[in-house]
Amino acid sequence: MMNSDKFVLKQIELGPMLNFIYLIGCEETREAAVVDPAWDVPAILATVRKLDFQLRHILLTHAHPDHANGLEELLESTDARVYLHADEIKYVREMAERYQVPIEFMKRHAENIQPVSDNYEIHVGKIPIRCLHTPGHTPGSQCFLVGKNLISGDTLFVGACGRVDFPGGDPEKMWWSLNRKLRALEDDIVLYPGHNYGDRPTATLGDQKRNNPYMQFASAAEFVRAMGAGR
Repeated sequence: MMNSDKFVLKQIELGPMLNFIYLIGCEETREAAVVDPAWDVPAILATVRKLDFQLRHILLTHAHPDHANGLEELLESTDARVYLHADEIKYVREMAERYQVPIEFMKRHAENIQPVSDNYEIHVGKIPIRCLHTPGHTPGSQCFLVGKNLISGDTLFVGACGRVDFPGGDPEKMWWSLNRKLRALEDDIVLYPGHNYGDRPTATLGDQKRNNPYMQFASAAEFVRAMGAGR
């Protein structure tokens, strides 16, 4: 768990896919957000209570089930506001229609769902969190920048990146997200990925710019060829 003078950032590993769920809490107001609630909602809520926070916000990096399968249960037990990129909301609706997946709970809780865009700022108590649209894994994938910390979902892992061969994936957009959008951020920002897939749970962006092979491609065409080589 990372503590600063103003906020707490706690990394929790849950589920069979080594997912990282995150809690962000404002020390002054005791207001908290959960990022990508999945697998074990009682454990998430127990952690919120243990840290003496009140859950007011749910931030989704994207809507794949392994990152959001606790959303319905969490909305049934809290009145938290959900922040999801507008392109991801459209993507969820398209996928639900294509595969005939029921999403009635989203209609029941429509008033809780806030579509966001690139650089939208969420306030958890007095803590600003900036949304960074990073498409590629899904159309509406986004990262969250809180202070010098980047919660990256399935866009960037320690030593790897998210897949681009699922419906909605786009290798050209993933290249842009990694090698333009995230590379432009400061080297001392700490990366908090969506899965525990690397040799350590966090790393600096500077380290990833130097050593992550998926951040070394000079062009989208090179990246696309590399991502397709093993498929």
